[in-house]
Amino acid sequence: MAAVDYSETVVIGAGQQGCGVAASLQELGRESIVVERGEIGQSWAHERWDSLLVGSGNRSVRFPGWEYDGDDPDGFMPGRELAGHLRSYAQQRKLRVLRHTPVHEVECLPDAAERDDVRFRTHLGGGGVIESRNLVAALGGYAAPRVPRLASDVDPAVTQVHTHDYRNPAALPPGAVLVVGAGISGQQIGDELVSAGRRVFLSVGRHHAWPHHHRGRSLHEWMHVFALHEEYDRAAAFDGEGAGAGALPGLPVAATVQDDGSDLNLGTLAARGVVLVGSVRAAEGRILRLKDNVVAVAEASARSYRHIVDTIDAGIRDRGFPVSAQRPAPGVDMAHIAPYPTVLDLGRHGITTIVWCTGFGPDYRILPARVLDADGAPRQRNGVLGALPGLYYAGLPEGNSLSAVAISASVTNGRSIARQIHADHVLRSGSPASVITP
Repeated sequence: MAAVDYSETVVIGAGQQGCGVAASLQELGRESIVVERGEIGQSWAHERWDSLLVGSGNRSVRFPGWEYDGDDPDGFMPGRELAGHLRSYAQQRKLRVLRHTPVHEVECLPDAAERDDVRFRTHLGGGGVIESRNLVAALGGYAAPRVPRLASDVDPAVTQVHTHDYRNPAALPPGAVLVVGAGISGQQIGDELVSAGRRVFLSVGRHHAWPHHHRGRSLHEWMHVFALHEEYDRAAAFDGEGAGAGALPGLPVAATVQDDGSDLNLGTLAARGVVLVGSVRAAEGRILRLKDNVVAVAEASARSYRHIVDTIDAGIRDRGFPVSAQRPAPGVDMAHIAPYPTVLDLGRHGITTIVWCTGFGPDYRILPARVLDADGAPRQRNGVLGALPGLYYAGLPEGNSLSAVAISASVTNGRSIARQIHADHVLRSGSPASVITP
């Protein structure tokens, strides 16, 4: 019989969200066990490309009770550095984390009563069970790579990788590369490949382009000053033509070109020699059928860029902030953007690799079907409360809002869930203590 352990709360996932919940519970004197299939910060450390930078900036890297304290607050640390901060944080806080411990399934006891200690059984992949009153699924929404069905119609001699598995240009076979998807991942990887001397084709798709800096300040500073987070959420658009249902929103492209620090967008990529082609709609061996939408997509991204710049400039004028004008005026340069034929012959152009930058979806299959909807997504309220008492989610996108998955949201999400669990404990124990936490 498998060994049985107990913790008031089991947290599945030791990314920033899971560690944020565990630390927030610790602040309130509540115990928890964090179960992690790999290392702390696994995705940041091992499941993204080597040169990935934290797009929200160093200031956004914060956990409950810890703020970024380095000497480059306006910089953009590599993902692996963020994972290092998270590991140090978990160690300093003495969080109880079971690493390299995959979860086989979670059992929700159907007859659990309101005062029972055990409402969930977490069955571990290597044997063993952890019983708990509360279960926090901190798996996020970006766990399962999404690749369009048409990928199976591509000649098998062509190497195909998803961003989940892409690491660096040297790891790809020699030859030209087709990057499919013009979201932040597709554009950053396309920029890295062309910087490495590769011939690059970029298949465009819906996305928003934003400036990285404007009028001497970072985009994220202006977002804070003018409360532009709703604009950010509205700009979240999935760049995944044909990637399938269940794919989640992507981020506006607000990054810089590797070589010179200029804003990364379709205009700068085209000027650097990246060939922009239409969205892929079908594949027949080495022939890809494309949409005739290069110019339309670029123009739409240029409009989104102008909109956010105009919004910031209007706020600066309204508040009378003493900020110098930026010249030349920022924008997406359309000079090198042109229509492309609706057929791409991979063989004729020497394209040996396709990198699918077509997004991710959620993967909550370890949970019982009764707490998931028909598409396998969690049935939840406000992105936090699950379909059963004691079941919570941390880092789950809510509609098109990305606020819950932001790095800094580990603080608000963690403390929100911890307050719920604290209130449950106080009420169940009959304690005269207040359910209101500091």
